[in-house]
Amino acid sequence: MKILYQLFVFLYPKLAWLLGWKNDKAKKWVRGRRGIFKNLFAFFYQQKGPVIWIHCASLGEFEQGRPILEAIKNKYPNYKILLTFFSPSGYEVRKNYTVADYISYLPMDSARNANRFFNIVQPSLIIFIKYEFWHYYIKESAERKIPLLLASGIFREDQIFFKWYGEFYRNMLKNFTYLFVQDDSSAILLKQIGLEEKTLISGDTRFDRVIEIAEQFAPLPVITSFCKDATIIVAGSTWTEDDEELNHFINKHPSIKCIIAPHEIEKERLQECLTLYKNSMLFSEYEQAIMKDVNLIKDPQALIIDNYGMLTKLYHYATICLVGGGFGGDGVHNVLEAAVYGKPVIIGPVYDKYIEAVQLVENGGCIEVENALELEETMQELLDPNDPLFHESANAAKNYVYENAGATKKILAHIQANLLLTN
Repeated sequence: MKILYQLFVFLYPKLAWLLGWKNDKAKKWVRGRRGIFKNLFAFFYQQKGPVIWIHCASLGEFEQGRPILEAIKNKYPNYKILLTFFSPSGYEVRKNYTVADYISYLPMDSARNANRFFNIVQPSLIIFIKYEFWHYYIKESAERKIPLLLASGIFREDQIFFKWYGEFYRNMLKNFTYLFVQDDSSAILLKQIGLEEKTLISGDTRFDRVIEIAEQFAPLPVITSFCKDATIIVAGSTWTEDDEELNHFINKHPSIKCIIAPHEIEKERLQECLTLYKNSMLFSEYEQAIMKDVNLIKDPQALIIDNYGMLTKLYHYATICLVGGGFGGDGVHNVLEAAVYGKPVIIGPVYDKYIEAVQLVENGGCIEVENALELEETMQELLDPNDPLFHESANAAKNYVYENAGATKKILAHIQANLLLTN
């Protein structure tokens, strides 16, 4: 397995470079890693004081790790925080995040890169979020005896760690100092491979993050102008399959307004949404018209969001939420961002890998639909003022989120109790 891993880390940058000629995300991935070590050295050479390194794969993991990062910064202000990303969808959106002292792409994993990285940064504590496992960085942290934590980890029986041929990956887990996991089943799996003593069930920090967002909500004037007093469907993190299921209902009900936030916002994907939703307009164009006080010939029924970062606030405006991904192979996206507002949440049938979605379906906070027909029937039922489903589902969703808060406090308490950081 180690040879395959080394082959992967060798080929991945070359493939990204090739794809970069046509793929904007791949191009950003390549360009973002130019001069990484030079820039890291220029910053950390001038800095005094200890460093905490927090690594996230992408934007979703950043939001998951953000409560920990901000709690640590508040409790231990003398530490510098280095925040790294693997993916452009995380780095490009949060590269100006002011709580972290320095934000960077992570250099590709290799023995040489890991050694060079640690020599420059010299972290006192490392936190990886959810499921980032880079062999050489993890090995380097163990050899240097630097505490390495996994936060909000989630494990399934079908993962390579638990296969007979997964020793190489199991050894990565063994080099973590502590593994904070979301649930009992993850802890049981880790116990089976001898990691019981370093495994702690903390819950998922995403609950803390979505509660914070909802409770600090500030209105979005352009969205408020679009919504007015209409019934609003917010469809977040959608893929083509999701929009193909929803657009039939939206196009048949012109009095209902819809906000679509595609998971990817490349030009072709945005054009696809504009085609599927007949009376639609890009958010950027609508915003420009509103700001210039232009009288639109026809008010759009569907607003297509062509930026990243707004979705967590958009669900506030929803009458009903549809969380995308559930009609595709990879599965549903973050249902907690919608559930926290106490709105009914509809998802497609592919969600079994996501414990929060499974539990929300079980308690009635999420409603699973199989196809466009079921989607339309469910929306009609939710919009019937005499049907109790709307309030039952909305209350179950919000209660579930608040009942599962507190993971950040548990992780921070453990860091304090074990003196992993000192003031």
